[in-house]
Amino acid sequence: MILRHLFSPPNNTRLSHLCGPMDAHLRTIETALQVKIAHRHEQFKVDGTKANAKRGMEMLQAMYEMAARPIEPAMVQLMLAGDADMDATDGPSLKTKRSDLKPRTLNQATYLDQIASHDITFGIGPAGTGKTYLAVAMAVDALQRSAVQRIVLTRPAVEAGERLGFLPGDLNQKIDPYLRPLYDALYDLMGFEQVQKAFERQTIEVAPLAFMRGRTLNTAFVILDEAQNTTPEQMKMFLTRIGFGSKAVVTGDVSQIDLPKTQLSGLVEAERVLRRVPGIAMCHMTSQDVVRHPLVARIVDAYDAQGRSSRMADNLAADAHADADADAATETDKVVARPRARKKAL
Repeated sequence: MILRHLFSPPNNTRLSHLCGPMDAHLRTIETALQVKIAHRHEQFKVDGTKANAKRGMEMLQAMYEMAARPIEPAMVQLMLAGDADMDATDGPSLKTKRSDLKPRTLNQATYLDQIASHDITFGIGPAGTGKTYLAVAMAVDALQRSAVQRIVLTRPAVEAGERLGFLPGDLNQKIDPYLRPLYDALYDLMGFEQVQKAFERQTIEVAPLAFMRGRTLNTAFVILDEAQNTTPEQMKMFLTRIGFGSKAVVTGDVSQIDLPKTQLSGLVEAERVLRRVPGIAMCHMTSQDVVRHPLVARIVDAYDAQGRSSRMADNLAADAHADADADAATETDKVVARPRARKKAL
C-alpha cells in the first residue's frame, strides 16, 4: 500500500528536522516498520503493508508537528516503541524533574496504576521495558508528595556470570556497582544535588538484601530490583519486611537468571505462589513494551523463540526417553513371564 502526504505550508526548517541528518530519522522509521519512505521537498510517500504504511505516515505527521526544534534520535525510537493508541494523558501524573514522563505503552500505564493502587506490585518482563525506571519514578513522586518518608533501594549482589571477587570500600561502596541502574534513574528524576542531599538526610537509603532480615519498613517506598536473582528464602524475607504505610515494588526478568542452575529463583516461585493473593498485583510486560533501541525488542523475541525451541526439544527428548524406558520394561516383563509359563506347562 502506498500513502502520500503533502506538508503544507512547506517549512524547510521543519522538514529538515523531520528527516534528520542525512535522512537518519526516515531510515530509522523504515527499519522499524519495514516500509519505504521517499520524499521530494514537502511531498512524502510511504510504501508498505497497510498497517505499517499507516503507522509510518502517522509518525511523520506527529514528528512534523514537533519539528520546530531538532528531534533527538532517542525521541524517534521512543515514538516507535510507544503504542499508537496510547493517549498522552493516560497514566498518573508524576511529580518528578522529568515533566515529559509518561507511560509509553498500555502495559506501562497498567503497571503505574497497579503500583498506585496496590501495596505490593511485581513488574516482570524483559530488559528495556521500563520496570525499574517507572518504579523509581513512582517512589520519587511519593516522596515529593510526602506520601512516604523514605525510599529504600535493594538488590541481590549477584554477578552476571562473572566472579569479581571482593570489592574495596565500605558497605555502600561495595554494593554501589550493583545499584547503579537505580542511581541513574534517581539522578535523572531528581537531579544530582537533590539525590545527594536525600542520602545525607537518609530519606533515600541503600539496604543490601542480605542485611534486611529483622527490619520493619514503615512509611517507606521499597524497590527490589533484579529479583530474579533472589532465592525463595530471600524473597519471602523481603516481602515480610513491609510495614504500615509502605509500598513495595519487585522487578525482574525471569529470562536472565544468574543463579546456579540447581537454584530455584525466588521471583519464579513468588509469581506462582502469590498470583491469587489479594492486595498483590502482577504486571507482565513483553517485547512490545521495550522502549530502548528497536533492535532490543527483536533480540528479546529471538531469544524467547530460541528458549521455546529448546524447551520443546527437551520435552520431546524426555518423552522419547520415557517411551524407551516403557518399551524396555515391557520387554523385561515378557522375558520374565516366559520361564513362568514353561513351569506351568511342566
